[in-house]
Amino acid sequence: MRPRLIFYCQPVLGLGHLVRSLALLHGLPEFEIWFVNGGRPLTDELRQMAPANVRVVDLPALEADPNFHELLVAPAAGPPVAAPAGPEQPSIEMVWERRREILLELLERVAPEILLIELYPFGRLKFDAELRPLLEAAQTRSPAPRIVCSLRDILVAKRDQPGFEQFAIATANRFFDLILIHSDPRFQRLDETFQPLGQLTCRVEYTGYVTRPLGPGEQARPGGEPGIIASIGGGRVGVELLWSTIRASRLLQPTLPHHLKIFTGPYLPETDLRELSAECGRDRQIEVQRFTPDLALEMSRASLSISLAGYNTCMDIIIAGVPAIVLPFTGNNNLEQTQRARKLAALGLVRIISPDELNAVRLAELMERALSRPQTRSSPGLDLGGVEKTARILGALASGEW
Repeated sequence: MRPRLIFYCQPVLGLGHLVRSLALLHGLPEFEIWFVNGGRPLTDELRQMAPANVRVVDLPALEADPNFHELLVAPAAGPPVAAPAGPEQPSIEMVWERRREILLELLERVAPEILLIELYPFGRLKFDAELRPLLEAAQTRSPAPRIVCSLRDILVAKRDQPGFEQFAIATANRFFDLILIHSDPRFQRLDETFQPLGQLTCRVEYTGYVTRPLGPGEQARPGGEPGIIASIGGGRVGVELLWSTIRASRLLQPTLPHHLKIFTGPYLPETDLRELSAECGRDRQIEVQRFTPDLALEMSRASLSISLAGYNTCMDIIIAGVPAIVLPFTGNNNLEQTQRARKLAALGLVRIISPDELNAVRLAELMERALSRPQTRSSPGLDLGGVEKTARILGALASGEW
C-alpha cells in the first residue's frame, strides 16, 4: 500500500505557491496524494500539471485583493467580491465553516502518513482559523501523521514582526515535525528574513530550489529574429509591465526586428485581456497567450525574458539561461521579490527595472542593450535539486526512517 499524503496549498494572489507545489508533486510518484487547493479552482491547464497519482481537492475559494489588504471570497469566474452573501454568493463566514468541514473530513477519511502544509505558520496567518483545528485533529489521531511545512526562500516582513515571529515559532514547535526550506543556503538563508530560526525545536532542512530542469534537446535557441518573452505570473498584478513592453517593442521593431510573445496569466481580468489583444492586433510581431505550463521552455527558446521576480519565474530564468529584465512586485510594501532580484542582479543574471523608471523609452533601451550582447549561457552554481531532495526526505519520513 502506498503511503498517503495530504498537501495543503493556499494561493491568495498569484500562481507562485501553486506552481511550486505542483512541481514538488512530480517527485512523489510512490505516494497517494490529495492536493488541497484553497484558491480559485484549477484551470484545465493547471490541473494537467498535476501527476496521475494526485487527487485535487478544491476548497471553496478565498483570495486576497491585489494589494493584500483584504481576504475575499473568490467566485468561480470574474473578480473576487467582498459583497454580502446573495443567492449565488456565500458569505465569507459560510466559506470558512465549509472549508473547515472539508479539511477535517478529508483528514479522517484519508488518514495520511504525512500532512504537508505550504507556508503556514510562516505566512498565511489569516488561515489559522482552519489550519489550527486541522493540526489539532491530526495530533489526536493514532497513529498521528508527520506534519511538515513547505517553505520558500524569502519571507515577507509583517507589520508586527516580533508578534509574527513569536506566533510562528510557537506554532511550529507545537505541531510540526519538519520544516523544508526550498532554497540554497549559500545564496539565501531563511534567517535573513526570519531571524529566530534557531529557536525552532523541530527539524529544519534546506532542499535546494524547486525547478523543472530542461532536457538536452530543449535548450537550443532557434536562429532568425530575436524572440522576447513577457510574462506576469498569474496575471492579477503586473499588467502595466505588459503595456510598457508592447510600447517598447514598437519603438524597437524598425531598427531591431523581433518577435514578442506575451503570457498574461490565467487570472488576468477578461477586460484587460480583450484590451491587450485588441491593441496588439495590428502588430505582426506580437503574440498574446493566456498561459504556458512550461515557461522555462519558452524562455529557453527566446533571447530575452521580461517579467516580475517571483520565485518560480526567477528559477525559470536560471534554468533557461536567458538574459532577463525583471520588475519586482512591491504591493503593500512586499519586498520579497526585490530581495531575490537584487541577489540575482549581483550575479549578473537579471537587470532590475523599478516601478519609477517603467516606461516604454527606458524599457526599450534595456531591451536593446540585452539583445545586442552575445547570447551566452552561464551557470550560477545554485542547488536546483529541490524536487529530488524533498522526495527523498518525505519518503524517509513516511517509512519511519526519520
